[in-house]
Amino acid sequence: MSSHATARAQLGAARRVVVKVGSSSLTSLTGGLDLQRLDALVDALAARRAAGSQVVLVSSGAIAAGLAPLGLARRPRDLATQQAAAAVGQLLLAQAYGASFGRHGQAIGQVLLTADDMIRRAHYRNAQRTLERLLGLGVLPVVNENDTVATDEIRVGDNDRLAALVAHLIGAEGLVLLSDVDGLHDGDPRRGGSRLVAEVDAPADLPAVAVAGPGAASLGTGGMATKITAAAMASAAGIPVLLAAAADVVAALETAADGPKVGTAFRPSGRRMSARRFWLRHAADVRGRLDLDRGATTAVLDRRRSLLPAGIRGVSGDFVAGDVVDLVDPDGAVVARGVVGYDAVELPELIGRSTHNLPAEQRREVVHADDLVPLHTHSPGEPRSDSVDSRARL
Repeated sequence: MSSHATARAQLGAARRVVVKVGSSSLTSLTGGLDLQRLDALVDALAARRAAGSQVVLVSSGAIAAGLAPLGLARRPRDLATQQAAAAVGQLLLAQAYGASFGRHGQAIGQVLLTADDMIRRAHYRNAQRTLERLLGLGVLPVVNENDTVATDEIRVGDNDRLAALVAHLIGAEGLVLLSDVDGLHDGDPRRGGSRLVAEVDAPADLPAVAVAGPGAASLGTGGMATKITAAAMASAAGIPVLLAAAADVVAALETAADGPKVGTAFRPSGRRMSARRFWLRHAADVRGRLDLDRGATTAVLDRRRSLLPAGIRGVSGDFVAGDVVDLVDPDGAVVARGVVGYDAVELPELIGRSTHNLPAEQRREVVHADDLVPLHTHSPGEPRSDSVDSRARL
């Protein structure tokens, strides 16, 4: 596929695609799961699968599906009831998907993830291997947050963000975010006069006032802000993104040469980076911070050098060697993130000291260059060490 192909053409030609669907597109407050909507989604996914693409579905809906069977009129606010609804609804959701995909002879596998599976490297790698093996066996994975056991605000953040993480995790060539809105608008369509934004070159440049219009917020947890964040994450890692209405799912998964003609397409605005660096940038659990002087900041960002004790001005946080920390410049901005090589208690006596003045057992990098990712846009002269295939192992 040409590197100059439009985002829509890339989405249409993607051989591996992640599709996310929101709760409000599958359920209603009064009737639980809407099987007609679910069947329409499955038919479109099966058709894309039959056309030669590998497909991963990230599906919301477990909590919403559990409301009606439990006699709940609206999405509960307390964690225990949310988890109870998820326990009931997740089973119903899996059964419905199994029966619906069964009409097409398509095997599916349920993959439930928690925040731990995204922020811990070992778990992240295990999730990566599991999804790769399922796809290799011809199985269509159905991924959801494991809401029955999640305790940190019950979710990774939202399933839009989870879908972006999964897209990079498996080296997807396209990400489709389906919801009850038809795309990004340049104003509030409820007030009239707004227009659908068909193409976005740089999600980070979007104005904060950009909205998508009314949605069923009582069922779902996401919104336009989460979708823009997910699109920015994926597009910055070289993955084209389409935001479209679930009602337009057939058109959204169009495989014609010029790709889908609905929704808002987000052009890839960055290069593919290794799974390890993507994990550091977007998914790692940050345990502390290191304050750098100006020289160390320049060395880390512009020359991609390892961080040494001499360039550190301060340490905060309770971390041990192997944890992830933020690197902060003299102006207080977080400019990079990396895996630290020392415990927090070891560093105070080392900061500001040259390596050759340290004992032999302490003459090592605080953060090695291979374990570090900048969090800013690189200048043209900077090394392109992130430009590797996204399926590279952590």
